[in-house]
Parts: sequence; structure tokens; C-alpha cells
Amino acid sequence: MNYLELLDQIRAHVAISFQTKNDDRLLYHNLLHTEQVVKAVVKIGNHYKLSDQDFFVVNAAAWFHDTGYLTSFEHHEDTGARSARDFLATKSVEPAVIDAIANCILATKMPQHPVTLLEQIVCDADLFHLGGDDFKERNKLMRKEAEACKGKDIDKNLWRIKTIELFASHEYHTDYCKELLTAGKERNLAELKEKSLKEEHKHNKDADKHDAASGKHNKDSGRDNGEPDKHQEGDKKQKEEYDLVSTVSAEPKKKKSDRPDRGIETMFRTTSGNHQRLSDMADNKAHIMISTNSIILSVILSILLRKLEDNPYLILPTLLLLIICVVTMVFSILATRPSVPPGTFTADEVKDKKVNLLFFGNFYNMSLVDYQAGMLAMMDDRDFLYGSLVKDLYGQGVVLGRKYRLLRIAYNVFMFGIVASVLAFIIASTLKAL
Repeated sequence: MNYLELLDQIRAHVAISFQTKNDDRLLYHNLLHTEQVVKAVVKIGNHYKLSDQDFFVVNAAAWFHDTGYLTSFEHHEDTGARSARDFLATKSVEPAVIDAIANCILATKMPQHPVTLLEQIVCDADLFHLGGDDFKERNKLMRKEAEACKGKDIDKNLWRIKTIELFASHEYHTDYCKELLTAGKERNLAELKEKSLKEEHKHNKDADKHDAASGKHNKDSGRDNGEPDKHQEGDKKQKEEYDLVSTVSAEPKKKKSDRPDRGIETMFRTTSGNHQRLSDMADNKAHIMISTNSIILSVILSILLRKLEDNPYLILPTLLLLIICVVTMVFSILATRPSVPPGTFTADEVKDKKVNLLFFGNFYNMSLVDYQAGMLAMMDDRDFLYGSLVKDLYGQGVVLGRKYRLLRIAYNVFMFGIVASVLAFIIASTLKAL
């Protein structure tokens, strides 16, 4: 089964459904949210290197998981699972695959209780924004959607408290999301708590002012009798508690500046993956050139050369075609020919942070003990680690540049050479006819 083609059909079907059954109240659970969940599913699925079938399962579940909102806000997971079953049944998808997709959708029901890895991936993708940088915007949209559905305003502080309760009861299920999003989730939770505490402090302060205005005479009497001002003590205590919590809430932000930025890590991972894909594309292009010219050479050597004695006028065109094919093959082979360094490094290179331990060509002739010592030194030094990643990306870029430069020469030689060879055969045949 062609899963990629089927995913395109699912994407088109879901997009059309959101457009034709548009509900103005769906400010959060709309096509944008669905696309963001799909994007998160792809990211998590790539990390776990899912099979084609499993990758299809989590992607299809992500596309259908909120389609139930188009029909009913209640039990939308059940409705979405039914929609997925109905659509996939018309595409002759295996029942086991349909069941897996439906289970992934149902697993997103709160509180989440995913069982399989695929269900965990979809659940984590659905709440991916809790640990993301766009949490504030997404949370505001969710509150506005809830207000639109209920037909009345929802107190911001009450919504904030409910969100804090959600954070307290939620945890990511996959190890990848725990590592990637926990810090961001804690940061978002700390900001929520800080705002909630400020609101509570403001409310208590306003209440104290009201009490002070209504009981000013009694308070003045109490002061005359030497009694302590309980309200002032309460305000002081509240301020101390607020300062303490604010300090604690600010700690994650301070720690964040001491640790690598997740955006940088994502950039390195994405760029390295892009370089690898470009390298694979270059190898495929070279393989096409080598295969094509091998076939042409086989024809020339097996058929055409034997007929040159009877057709001497074809000697020059044949030699031209032969040279073109050989030159093209040489440049294509050069583009894919590996260049391997000595595979050793010294302790001084590790100390001076000059060696890239992420490339096998720099350590394959070293002992495990030496390589492990070098890696531990690199992992303990952020500058060394990120410097090695930069060197690795640069090295990949240099290799890619060489590959594509040689490939361009090979393709140009082949393109112009074929044209020249065909023209040569035409001219030779024309002159022979004359």
C-alpha cells in the first residue's frame, strides 16, 4: 500500500472538512492546531525511526484526532475515531491498521492513558505546546474558544488555576518529549504560578484596603492601645511569600541561560539531516549517470565498434560519444569516491579542541579507551561540543560542495556531449548520403 499517497488524500480530506464545516468558535481546535500536531508527530516519529506503516498510523491519527469537533464538542475523540474508520475503510486500509489509528485518537482523551509507543507519540504531539515557546498564545486561544462555546466570559485567574492543575496532572510519555519539552514546560508553569500569585496578592491587597476603609476607626483605636496592626503584618507576610515564590519561579529562567538552547540543538539536528539527504540525492544522481553511461558504453563496444569497418564514416561520431561517456563516468565516480583521513587524533588536539570526534574518519584507528576519554572531555565542555558540531556541519558542507561541483561537470559534459554526438552522427550520415 502506498502510504504516502494515502496520507496526501487524508490531508486533503481533513482540510476540506475544516473548510466546509467551519465553526467560528473553533479558535484553537482548528486546522492550524491539527497541522501543528502533525508536525510534532513527524518530529517525534523521525526520532524513533518508525516503520512506514507505523509512521502512517501516527500521522493519520494526528490528522483525524480533532475532526470530532466539527460535529460535537462532547466526546470528540470518539467522533474523530469513527470519522477515521469510515474514511480509511473506503481506501481498503487493513483493519489492524485502522484499529491502531482509532486507538491513537482515543488515547488523547483526558486524562491520557496511552499504552503503545504510537499512542504515546500522538498524545505527546497533541499537548506538545505545553512545553513550547508558543504556549501563551495557544493557551489564550483555548480560553477564547471555551468562552465562545459557553457564551460567557471566563475569569483569567480561574482559567490560569485550571491550567496549572492541568500541568500538575500531565506528564509527557515518550522519553524524547520528556527530554525535549520538560524544561520548557516547567518554565511555562513557573510563569503561570507567578501570574497567579500576583493576581492573588493584588486581590488580597484590594481586600485589605477595603477593610481598612471600613474599619479605620477600630484600627486607630487598636494602635492607641498599643496593639499591633494585623493588616500590616498580613501584607508584610504576603509580600515575603510573594518575593520567595517569585525568586523560586525565576530560578528556571536563570538555569536556562546556563544550559544549551533547544533551538540551537534543533538547528544542528535539522541541518545535519538536510546535509545527509542532500548527500543521498547526490549519490543517486551519480548512480544515474554511471548506470546510463555504462549502458551506452556497452552498446558502443558490443555493437557499434564491429560495424565501423563497413561504415568508416561513423568512426569520428562513435569516438566522440565514447569519450563523452567515459568523461561523464569519471566525474560521476569522483563525486562518490570516499576520502578517508588517517583516523587518529592526539591528546593535544583534544586539549586544544581542534579535533572533531563526531566524524568517524578522525578516530577509527584509535583505541576505545582514547576515544572514550576524548568524548567525555568534549561532553564536559560546551564550547568543545558545539565547536565539534560546527566543524561537523562545515565538513559535511565541504563534501557536499565537492560532490555537487563534480556532478554538475558530469551532467554538463553528458548533456552537451550527447547533443554534439547526435549532431556528429547526423552530419556524418548526411555526408555519406551525398
